[in-house]
Amino acid sequence: MTSLLPTASPTEIFYPSSDGEPVAETYVHLYAMLVTLEVLRQYLEGQQATVLSNQFLYYAQGYPRLRVAPDVMVIFDVAPGGRDYYKIWEEGQVPAVIFEMTSKSTQAQDQVFKRTLYEQLGVREYWLFDPRGEWIDGQLQGYRLHNDTYEPITDGRSDPLKLRLEVDGHLIAFYREDTGEKLLIPGELAQALRTEAQARQDAEARAAESELRAQALEAEVERLRSRLRELGAEEG
Repeated sequence: MTSLLPTASPTEIFYPSSDGEPVAETYVHLYAMLVTLEVLRQYLEGQQATVLSNQFLYYAQGYPRLRVAPDVMVIFDVAPGGRDYYKIWEEGQVPAVIFEMTSKSTQAQDQVFKRTLYEQLGVREYWLFDPRGEWIDGQLQGYRLHNDTYEPITDGRSDPLKLRLEVDGHLIAFYREDTGEKLLIPGELAQALRTEAQARQDAEARAAESELRAQALEAEVERLRSRLRELGAEEG
């Protein structure tokens, strides 16, 4: 009997987009991850780049088990927008910068396995952020690729991103190198927009008030002119 069910090609390989594991170890790690994702996504908007968070990075064609899910990765010279997963051999670009929100329980994997993997893949910068300050002195440590080997970043800046990085509590704060301006996190951006809207309303209200005063003054001037004309007529 012939089956009516479709059969997979012997050469067809399935690449999952998830593994059912939690996105992050704690809320603090999740928040740091999502804020970093959104800040960098807004910063790179309009460029040929994408920022992905917790998506599988497949690095060996034909071997779906050879994968890793960086907390945040930035890839340049690719189409903007999200992906369910990222295959290096299809996109043609290796991530330029990867961030891992690390903890005491993931220290060994982040410091040894992932660091070695990203170094071998040619990821230009690898940043470890310890939001709870469990094992990294100063909470933030970056590595930059030099002669195919990672060296500690000592200047606190990201070459590919053209940003300066600082620790701000449980978050990474990013500052533009060209202007020194801080990249606002979603809450700060919303507050800035509210402040801007209020300032615009206040300016419009002041302009309307000035217009009313000008109209009142003009009416008073016209009234005085009329009175002068009346007095001149009476004297004549």
